[in-house]
Amino acid sequence: MGDVGEILMSVLSTIRVPKPGDRVHKDECALSFASPESEGGLYVCMNSFLGFGSQYVERHHARTGQRAYLHITRTRKAKKEDDNNSGSGHPPKKKPTRLAIGIEGGFDVELEQYEEDVKVVLLPERQEVTSEDLATMPDVVRERVSLSMAGIMAADSVSHALQVQQWDGEVRQESKHAADLKQLDNGLKIPPTGWRCEVCDLQENIWMNLTDGKVLCGRRYFDGSGGNNHALLHFQETGYPLAVKLGTITPDGADVYSYDEDDMVLDSKLAEHLAHFGIDMMTMEKTERTMTELEIAVNQRVGEWEVIQESGTTLRPLFGPGLTGMKNLGNSCYLNSVMQVLFTIPDFQNKYVANIDKIIDEAPSDPTQDFKTQVAKLGYGLLSGDYSKPAPDPGDENGASEPRGDQIGIAPRMFKALVGRGHPEFSTNRQQDAQEFLLHFINMVERNCRSGSNPSEAFRFLVEDRIVCQQSQKAKYTQRVEYIVQLPVPMDQATNTEELQEAERRREEGDSSAPTVRAQIPFTACMAALSEPEILTDFWSSAVQAKTAATKMTRFASFPDHLVIQIKKFTFGLDWVPKKLDVSIDVPDTLDLSALRATGQQPGEELLPEVAPPPLMTPDVEVKGILGSHGNDEDDSLYSPLLSPVLDDSTVSQLCEMGFPLEACRKAVYYTGNTGIDSAMNWIMGHMDDPDFSAPLVLPGGSSGPGTTPTESLSEEHLATIVSMGFSRDQATKALRATSNVLDRAVDWIFSHLDDLESMDVSEGGRSAAESEGGRDPPPGPRVRDGPGKYELFAFISHMGTSTMCGHYVCHIKKDQQWVIFNDQKVCASEKPPKDLGYLYFYRRVTE
Repeated sequence: MGDVGEILMSVLSTIRVPKPGDRVHKDECALSFASPESEGGLYVCMNSFLGFGSQYVERHHARTGQRAYLHITRTRKAKKEDDNNSGSGHPPKKKPTRLAIGIEGGFDVELEQYEEDVKVVLLPERQEVTSEDLATMPDVVRERVSLSMAGIMAADSVSHALQVQQWDGEVRQESKHAADLKQLDNGLKIPPTGWRCEVCDLQENIWMNLTDGKVLCGRRYFDGSGGNNHALLHFQETGYPLAVKLGTITPDGADVYSYDEDDMVLDSKLAEHLAHFGIDMMTMEKTERTMTELEIAVNQRVGEWEVIQESGTTLRPLFGPGLTGMKNLGNSCYLNSVMQVLFTIPDFQNKYVANIDKIIDEAPSDPTQDFKTQVAKLGYGLLSGDYSKPAPDPGDENGASEPRGDQIGIAPRMFKALVGRGHPEFSTNRQQDAQEFLLHFINMVERNCRSGSNPSEAFRFLVEDRIVCQQSQKAKYTQRVEYIVQLPVPMDQATNTEELQEAERRREEGDSSAPTVRAQIPFTACMAALSEPEILTDFWSSAVQAKTAATKMTRFASFPDHLVIQIKKFTFGLDWVPKKLDVSIDVPDTLDLSALRATGQQPGEELLPEVAPPPLMTPDVEVKGILGSHGNDEDDSLYSPLLSPVLDDSTVSQLCEMGFPLEACRKAVYYTGNTGIDSAMNWIMGHMDDPDFSAPLVLPGGSSGPGTTPTESLSEEHLATIVSMGFSRDQATKALRATSNVLDRAVDWIFSHLDDLESMDVSEGGRSAAESEGGRDPPPGPRVRDGPGKYELFAFISHMGTSTMCGHYVCHIKKDQQWVIFNDQKVCASEKPPKDLGYLYFYRRVTE
């Protein structure tokens, strides 16, 4: 071992022991989806702790000169035969009893059993050093190398730190109302059985209010079952916060809901609160399913789940290039579905997969943090077919059984961590809206393709809004860039109204056998709702210098190569509770939108004069700027900071009456340009989770107005994030100051002010604009492709569940005239693609 010992001694200074905070990538190659279980195992650099598969470790050695790598290989242990298993088939799995993952009684997280082999490998000779070999080496070598090996093996891998192995949906918090809940002395005593809703006589899903003892029915579920909302309405009238579900009371507790805290809660004084109304907790038996049991049942089987996942038939598994499954990393099916579809689009294939060798050669020293590298790695993983192989059956050592639908597939951990970093939603393990993720990813592509080809141009199109003042008949034309067509769902146009009403009537009468009827909405009705003129009642007309009525018509000023249509299924009920419309829409395979092309200004048509509405002055302020002109040379805002914006007071007060904070209402009206209650309401719904939702309205660009952010208090982290996109520190500062230090808005602000910023050094990778592609000419506006408005459907993403915050996504993609279902790790030939139940539809242009 002499020569190996000498090599180790010579490279000892490059061998590090991981410290707390070091990112150790020992589960996944930085440039491919190789892992310790893959053929050839994984090589972890003992200096940077980056992992590389056998395909890329030589390249890393050549680029860095690093010689010492920890080689980790894992092989599956043969499973012991279960004593209870008779040998025929698999033992029945226990049904989940907890709304949890990876916890006793919850949904299983199957942990495979592996044998691990670990040794040091020295490149380029590939000499191997085992722990036994180290024992014969000088103390200084043995100690440093052993500590490094032990440290790498003991460190939490980055992917493990990101992946929540366990989740418990049943951990409830003590209600803030429990300790001193007011209970009325009204003499009411509740019988131990035979409960009915006091309003509608319903006999199941019955809740008792713990303040006044009122016995009322619970909420209606999305599928029409459940109650008629009478317990909720009672809370809205009285403000009495806590209710217990009758039929779930046992000596161990019960389901208690806090309407005020909008969650299932614990009530430590429950026995006392029940005794007040004559209920002895110790003698009660459970007769109703708890909310958790109901939710578990819904998570296992619901009508649309069966149809969308085609679970009624045995589907034929598919394997090969472009047919690669993706592991679910805990509610990551929204990401899996979107990325499967994007990598069937030639623009994304050409940008990232066709150039993968060049991208990897140009990758920075830490490729795990590089957007282009990680997108290329994901695309190659999906399209190459390298990982599209049947997953080994845990109970089948000889590979004799038929292949199951599950694949080895790829686990997009590094990709998910990178695209979610810093985002309040996509960085979590919660379920998300696939449409929001698609736009978030397109936004990231835009930021990272500021030079070179930009694949998101495939979706980009121009919309023309034509507004005609009804008094003067003069018109105004504006254009904006969009990536998705949002189709409204006109529920009043359902073709099976009588069936829906009959089912509703039977449910209200308490008929538990009433069928669930889905509203049938014609696609033509959705398109008509999109294209018909909108009436604007409060339009400020520059022709008549006053508010008047106007009509607004929206048309396509260009048709994209690929058209994305979102069916607006997610909405809010009258009580502002998010809900999903259960609809079936006859979405066509081919689409001709030629009739919706914008025509521009008509012959003989007069345009509205370009005059802004009069500014609303604050009385004691000297006027320094006029609305519509720039306040000063350094101010990019429309308003000078000394002028109050014109806000439609009636819209602001309408929103305030709905219970939203005054400042949030002012912002909603300001940011939607006084265009009415609907658009302001949409703004509020989209920004309710913003940290500055109810902070005062700060006008962009104000240098020292109240509420503006001085440079000292700008977040260094936000500055660094924007600078890492290739902008200068000055530009990042300007953007953050213009947007109250909110990162997402600052990034949007920068991209909408590129023309103004071009004079400063702006470019991908931090190069000056003069060096970047295209020289120093200001950009001519966003590039849009155009062509005929004729399309064919090639993919759709479907959602199952009650809201975007829960449930499951799958996608169907047409490959070589055959529909294929991608359901996380399962990839199968589709028998009955449920085209009528989709959420996002993807069309490609048909060229004659």
